[in-house]
Amino acid sequence: MRYAGRSVWGRIATRLATWFVVPYKGTAYLADLNRQGFIAPSAVLSHPQLYFGVNVYIGEGVIIYQAHEDGGSVQLGDRVHLHRDIIIEVDAGGSLTVGHDTHIQPRCHFTAAKAPIRIGSDVQIAPYCAFYPYDHSFAPGELIRNQPLTTKGGILIEDDVWLGVGV
Repeated sequence: MRYAGRSVWGRIATRLATWFVVPYKGTAYLADLNRQGFIAPSAVLSHPQLYFGVNVYIGEGVIIYQAHEDGGSVQLGDRVHLHRDIIIEVDAGGSLTVGHDTHIQPRCHFTAAKAPIRIGSDVQIAPYCAFYPYDHSFAPGELIRNQPLTTKGGILIEDDVWLGVGV
């Protein structure tokens, strides 16, 4: 794990390290072995404004991408854990900030569009939670795909919060 990171060689080093541990959450401790953290080989990181703290864990199948060129940043604090199959997308007017020591369990979905999503420190988010700070308009006689997105503001989860399954 000494050589792990986001470069091509770092990704190869990470893949080699995973051969010797049990899958799924068994790889989470690998993030503690390197200040650059652990990024699973199957994770897709396609965002030009992605910022990590130290010892961040990105699990299998996690996708982080910028859906629109006007989308804001994604900032992950120290020791953030994103477990399996989480999707984070940032669209125009949105951004995502996650505070230190926050753990997000599998299959959560974050779409930051029109407004930011801010998650505090020491937060625990159970599986299957979804965060959307926007909605579609409801103009009569107009197809839903043609209606503009609207928002009443961003989403703020304070520090030391636990969200249960499916919130």
